[in-house]
Amino acid sequence: MKQYDIYGIGNALVDTEYMVDDAFLDHAKLTKGIMTLIEEDDRKRLIRLLEHDYEHLAVKQAGGGSAANTMVIVSQLGSPAFYSCKVAADSTGDFFVKDLSDAGVDTNLSDDREQGATGQCISIVTPDAERTMTTCLGITNLLSPHELNRDALKNSSYLYIEGYLVSSTTGFQAALEAQEIARTSDVLISLTLSDPAMVENFRANYDQLLNKGVDLLFCNHDEARLLTGAESVEDCVAALKKICKNFVITCGKTGSVAFDGQDLTTATGVPAKAVDTTGAGDIFAGTFLHCLCRGLGFSEANELANKFASKLVSCFGARLTQEEVDSLIK
Repeated sequence: MKQYDIYGIGNALVDTEYMVDDAFLDHAKLTKGIMTLIEEDDRKRLIRLLEHDYEHLAVKQAGGGSAANTMVIVSQLGSPAFYSCKVAADSTGDFFVKDLSDAGVDTNLSDDREQGATGQCISIVTPDAERTMTTCLGITNLLSPHELNRDALKNSSYLYIEGYLVSSTTGFQAALEAQEIARTSDVLISLTLSDPAMVENFRANYDQLLNKGVDLLFCNHDEARLLTGAESVEDCVAALKKICKNFVITCGKTGSVAFDGQDLTTATGVPAKAVDTTGAGDIFAGTFLHCLCRGLGFSEANELANKFASKLVSCFGARLTQEEVDSLIK
């Protein structure tokens, strides 16, 4: 029996969330629903615009990063998880380390960390529950193969690669090396596409990962369209069957479809009053992987992952509390 169910690798970010209207997005020249990479000076300007010019106050601050969110729900559900990432020796980094430790996720992080600035993400939520993110990667942009814990990876059932890593030269190399270690160590490889903008701008890197072999791909309908060139969910399914062994396409409130290499299963979305979609795909992937590690099939995993994602979008923030998780599995 392996020590970890899931080994994740991705960006380490501390998320700060704001509630705004669509007019603010227009004024800030932000594209709704898209993650935009920004520099530190731009991040400071955006904070000033939010808090001083528009008098919006942060509604929540928490440890984040897409794959980190996934590892947290994996741990909350009872699956041992390990996360490789990079944070600096600053107060934001201290916050991130404690946050993952409190969630029961093992990491490569220690007290001996490099000087610099830990990555931060500003998550802006509009009344339609859509989230628009601006990310200042900071030191996480220097994530490299050095941050990999090879023993922990070899002793895991699944590797989970965050798609945002394709935007960083060293981060992409870390993803490729982790993929190769997994491939030669009987560790199944899962990949999330993470964001439509990533697929559009870094397609060649995704192709390289997929060509080397991915056992399970997570994507939403927009990402699937960009990856395959197809339009309908049905056509995306047909195209993805030629690209990877198994996959899941999430379709927001209408649910998701999952292909296990033989059968296609559909799960209907669980009705919810959405207030914030931040982290919905992250919690879906984590719940799905946990189910597979517990011996459940794609159909059951699909149903339960939709249930958890639906609960998340009815709350503010990218994570559920342990109490909320426990209430859903009773």
